[in-house]
Amino acid sequence: MRKFGLIGFPLSHSFSKKFFTEKFLNEHIPDCEYELFPIEHIGLLTELISKNIELEGLNVTIPYKLAVLPFLNEVDEAADQIGAVNCISIQRKNGQELLTGYNTDAYGFEESLKPMLNEHHKKALVFGDGGAAKAVKYVLNKLNIPFIVVTRSPTSNSILYDAVTSTLLQDYTILINTTPLGMSPNPETCPDIPYEALTENHLAYDLVYNPEETTFLAKSRASGASIKNGLEMLYLQAERSWYIWNK
Repeated sequence: MRKFGLIGFPLSHSFSKKFFTEKFLNEHIPDCEYELFPIEHIGLLTELISKNIELEGLNVTIPYKLAVLPFLNEVDEAADQIGAVNCISIQRKNGQELLTGYNTDAYGFEESLKPMLNEHHKKALVFGDGGAAKAVKYVLNKLNIPFIVVTRSPTSNSILYDAVTSTLLQDYTILINTTPLGMSPNPETCPDIPYEALTENHLAYDLVYNPEETTFLAKSRASGASIKNGLEMLYLQAERSWYIWNK
């Protein structure tokens, strides 16, 4: 039996287990299972892998996408540049485990964003600068799209929300929410920007996918902007993990 799974804490709700369980069933993939491993601290990873010799791959979620790095033997170039890992390939040779880290969030975001881009989408505003923003910024750099990070607290590498004016929005036509604002159970929250300044030239992308249309997306759509939530990104990053585990 080939085994895969997800580490994080807590793991009260998991997209990954449902996704892979249904994938194995619907695609008639035999002898595979996907389990949840809610480890209370990242130091338990070594024991987890040694006790589960069938484990071939792990997904990584909050709060371990950065903390897992010292436990890996290798990281691919994208994960190294992003500074976060959400997928681990486990290979066993001569009684030793070789752990390689990847970031499939970047792949999922890039492949879901590119079809939405038009010639007038030249600059981006990234709301939030936490772990989720790392993959977004990597992709924007890769696509040669200049961006400004917007945060609630002052930093040397960002602007505050009150600096997002109607004038600024004339040039920055890609808006990406990487914060939890709008996520259930607080669906009424959203980035505090002048939505009335948005036009049909704007693209609003929200990494949140529950609810399907956040307040950020609803307000953007009401002003004529194109919108996209994070669900396709989620599916794409999961499929990328499966590709990595089987290559």
